Amino acid sequence: MQNNAAEQEIIRLSKEKWDWMAERKVEQLNTLFHEKAFFVHMGGSWGKTQELEIIKSGGIHYKKANIHDVSVNIIGTTAILLNRITLLAVVGGNEVTNPFMVSEVYVDQSGDWQLTLLAFSKLLTP
Repeated sequence: MQNNAAEQEIIRLSKEKWDWMAERKVEQLNTLFHEKAFFVHMGGSWGKTQELEIIKSGGIHYKKANIHDVSVNIIGTTAILLNRITLLAVVGGNEVTNPFMVSEVYVDQSGDWQLTLLAFSKLLTP
């Protein structure tokens, strides 16, 4: 039962994260993202500071993540969430839609879940 509640919390946090990214709510994301978090995109990988700056500046505008499937696996104080999404984004001034499998890794930091990894894998089929 306890794991089910934790899984639901991770799913809720992940969904909120997509909303915050779309709305460029950098303060909420700053709290959610672990200081040592990694972000892996089609065009490269970087840490928390650069990701927040990209979101704030609109370098990547995550307009809408349509979530098709979600699964969560909790191992100790680590939660691994997989989202199959279609992402509508503006990248370099161009609106693009891509199918992704997004891996998210969260760690429990004294009762608060923090995102430590957000990795996009482009799918060959939508």
